[in-house]
Amino acid sequence: MKATNELRPVLIRRRFTKHAAGSVLIQWGDTWVLCTASIDEKVPSFLRGSGRGWVTAEYGMLPGSTAERKERDIKKLKQDGRSVEIGRLIGRALRASIDLEALGERTITLDCDVLQADGGTRCASITGGMVALADAVDKLLAEGVLTQSPIRRFVVAVSAGICAGVPTLDLDYAHDSTADVDMNFVMTDDGRFVEIQGTAEHNPFTENELDALKTLAKQGASELVRIQKEVLANG
Repeated sequence: MKATNELRPVLIRRRFTKHAAGSVLIQWGDTWVLCTASIDEKVPSFLRGSGRGWVTAEYGMLPGSTAERKERDIKKLKQDGRSVEIGRLIGRALRASIDLEALGERTITLDCDVLQADGGTRCASITGGMVALADAVDKLLAEGVLTQSPIRRFVVAVSAGICAGVPTLDLDYAHDSTADVDMNFVMTDDGRFVEIQGTAEHNPFTENELDALKTLAKQGASELVRIQKEVLANG
């Protein structure tokens, strides 16, 4: 059993599938997410002629990812609202890592598919998606499409919450579903915040509790960045 200030084990496996420009399986405790990055030599209509590129994301949970089978969105003829919200979060987070002008007029799409869920799927998607994005950019550099990397910083995400009165880092499903406070922190490799999502499920939280959660998140984010960069350095 992990300590309240520890991350669950995190393993990032690159080049997990054959065809995507970047492909990562991130295993974060019992949460497993496949993150693939695809390159398209065009941009959304609002960016045409601007010289700027785009990074976007889609998120989904596969039917067998939870204890009870999750119905595919196609059967409902519309995408699940939670999936849309998380996809937009992943896109915002990863756009914070990249110089869109240096990317040029092309789109990189991150598809984050949850194979197995045990809490923190959005955090795993962002953290693994960053590595898949880096591999896609390396492909553009290797092919001579780009002459310099548009990646300006690394981005990770981690959860923290108040569980039974105790500030706790990296909530699995058991903790997440019973937490008094549940927060997600998206952070850069230099310790800045991209986005913070937080909710008090029962009683409002204090500023001191918020500070404790921020401290835990910074600690966790630093370790996640170390893992990302180590995985990429290993070739």
